[in-house]
Amino acid sequence: MNPSQKKIFFAADAHLGNRYLDEPLAAEKKLVRWLDHIKHDAQAIYFLGDMFDYWYEYKYVVPKGHVRFLGKLAELSDQGIEIHLLIGNHDIWMFDYLPKEIGAVIHQGPLTVDLLGKRFFLAHGDEVGEQRPGFRFLQALFRNKICQFLYAGIHPRWTFRFALHWSLNSRKKGISNRPAHCVQPADYLIKYAMKYLQIHPDICFFVFGHCHAMLDMNLTPETRLLVTGEWMTHFSYIQWDGNLLELKKF
Repeated sequence: MNPSQKKIFFAADAHLGNRYLDEPLAAEKKLVRWLDHIKHDAQAIYFLGDMFDYWYEYKYVVPKGHVRFLGKLAELSDQGIEIHLLIGNHDIWMFDYLPKEIGAVIHQGPLTVDLLGKRFFLAHGDEVGEQRPGFRFLQALFRNKICQFLYAGIHPRWTFRFALHWSLNSRKKGISNRPAHCVQPADYLIKYAMKYLQIHPDICFFVFGHCHAMLDMNLTPETRLLVTGEWMTHFSYIQWDGNLLELKKF
């Protein structure tokens, strides 16, 4: 690798603002320390969804909190580092605030991109593969423009309370009774990637979040699949330097 060539980083599932960690602020501060750690090597950072436990942008209102993380992203963006945010199932409603305020690029779905000479397929992970019909129904509902417009008419006092309470209950239920697709966390992602490769054999790396699992496996001799883990207990990320793709912990 050329010494001047910068690295690409991937992370997902920080769930900032959640109510189920004992010290959520400590997790945010650790995330910021990681960003400081990589900023001199980073060409671009791809956040693969659910960096916020809940995010909804009203026209004049955005969620409170996350100031250390958002401030650090603004600093990195000002230094010329590309900041990419893929929406997850917890932060679907990112619109124009982050692009305007910190220069981030928002991706509303899976992304195929060439990075340092290799082709990557990037996605949060909830939007691909086989999912329960109820999950797909809610996903379609949350992404519907009319439903988003009607939801925006409700006072934030009620929408934020409802969303955070729902997330807390889902997390508690998930700990004791993991959803079927996460019993073997990446099974459905592996099946999807293998099927996708039949049509797009040029993909070198599939990178996903969502399952809160760390995984690095070969799909074929030429193609790997990685799952990022999360930033609540694993504090894990993926680093690409043009030659080596590594799943690491901070």
